[in-house]
This record gives sequence, structure tokens and C-alpha cells, in this order.
Amino acid sequence: MTARLIPLIFRLLSLLSLRRAQKLGRFFGRIAWRMGGRSAQTTRQNIAACFPELSRREQCNLCRNSMAETGATGLELPAMWEWPVERCLSLICEIEGEELLEQHKSSDQGLVILAPHLGNWELVGLFFASHYQMAALYSPPNHPGFEGYMKSVRSRSGSELVATDRRGIMRLFTILRNGGVVGILPDQTPRREGGEFAPFFGIPAITMTLASKLLHKTGARALVTYAQRLPEGRGFRMVIREADEGIYSRDMTESLTAMNDSVERCIREAPAQYQWEYKRFRRVAPGEAAVYRAPERS
Repeated sequence: MTARLIPLIFRLLSLLSLRRAQKLGRFFGRIAWRMGGRSAQTTRQNIAACFPELSRREQCNLCRNSMAETGATGLELPAMWEWPVERCLSLICEIEGEELLEQHKSSDQGLVILAPHLGNWELVGLFFASHYQMAALYSPPNHPGFEGYMKSVRSRSGSELVATDRRGIMRLFTILRNGGVVGILPDQTPRREGGEFAPFFGIPAITMTLASKLLHKTGARALVTYAQRLPEGRGFRMVIREADEGIYSRDMTESLTAMNDSVERCIREAPAQYQWEYKRFRRVAPGEAAVYRAPERS
């Protein structure tokens, strides 16, 4: 039932303009912040841990804005999945770092696109799939019947969706060795056997090793990218950056630290547009204090 209902809801919501969708999403996000549920609590704990230099008032403002922007991201999703690809791409008003794409087109190296949960990452996928034959790693949704819909809309631009299993991972290595392009969300918590601790905003965070292994074994290059939401529904600015050179180190700790540093620099440019509602520090390194502690009762 859910698998059939969600596409219908998405098609209805996609009738909204970008500006109205963002406005409605921010409205719901602010309500969620005022209600103080689990997402609000996680946001508060993440921001307190990652921005200790901010005053309590500044942290509170960032929390409220983050919840609003996450709401905007959620209400943009129906448009990103249901609008024609050309209409989605027309929302990109500026591109920073386009010369890096031109450099890659003249090379036979593979390319790993690191797209954190910042701004609108669905638009990032559409943008890069419109430039390259691209494969993107994805995790199957909790509702199996919903997977078909998700794959059909995400692959409509020509992107190949690769599942997070052994067969899928081997496919990524093949694509990169052949000079292709692979998209990865670098700030997603990996499975137990696929991660190591590395600093993220100064806090040890379990970090996926897959991107580093792909780079080391295929000689591919890495770019970090995000689609920054512009004010008043004006569209997006696509930002493309070189990853820190340390990401190519054969020392895994150094490579993961460089990847997290690259992501962190992007987040600091638009901190409210990062998905702080995600428990990035759910696994605690030995000897470290837990970020997600139960709130004290009065």
C-alpha cells in the first residue's frame, strides 16, 4: 500500500513551484523544531558538538535554520523525482568549478564524485548524470515495493544505480578502471566491516573506506560537490571542488581524514543546509564521550 501511495503523493506535491515547495518545507521544519522531537534533539546535539565556538543563542539559531532547510530539502524531492530532467537542471543558476569538469573530460582517469548530505544532493546526481555516463551507489529503501519507483526516477537521466553489496562494489571498480564516473555519499555511516574512525569536526566518526579504496586501486580522481540552495526560491548554485590531496594517501587514516576535511569545508560554507538531523556520531570511538546522550529530566 505504502509503495503505491508515496508515488501518488510525490506527483501531487511536484505540482508546487520550487519557491512554494521550499516555503512549505521550511514551515514544516520549523514546526518540527518547536515540537522538540527526536530530529530536533539530534540536531541540537550535533551542532553543540560540532560548533562549540558558537554561543548558545547562535547554536539555537543554526538548529532552527537547519530544521527549516531540511524541510525544504524534503519538499524539493518530489520535484527532483517527478519533473523532467531539463526542468530540474534549469534550476542551476551558477556553477563554481566547472573548469574541473572540463579538465576531467580531457583525461582517461576515472572520477569519484563525493556528494555529502548538503543542499540538494538529488540535483547533484541529475547534474553529473547529464554530463557523464555515471553510476551511483544507493541503499535499498526499507519498503521493498518502493525500490522500483526510486530506481526508475533516479535513473531517468541515464545514471546507473548500484546496490551496496559485493556485486555492486565490484561494478564500481570496473567503471572507474574504464575511466567512468561514480557518485558516493561520503558522510553515510558504513556497515561495521566497511569503516574506520577519522575526525569530522574534530570528533572521531566512523567513516566509509570505500571511496579511498576506489581511488587507491583505480587511480581515479575525486571531486567534492554540493548544490547550494539560493534565497527566495531562485534556484541553486552548483559547487565543485577538488578533494584534499591527502585523500590519495595510502595511509587509510590520512586518506579518511582528508575526505572528512574536504566535506567539512563545504559544510562550513552553508552549515544550515547540512542534514544535522542524521546521527553521524552514533558509533563511539573507544575512550570518547557519546554525542547522543539522553536529555536530562528536570
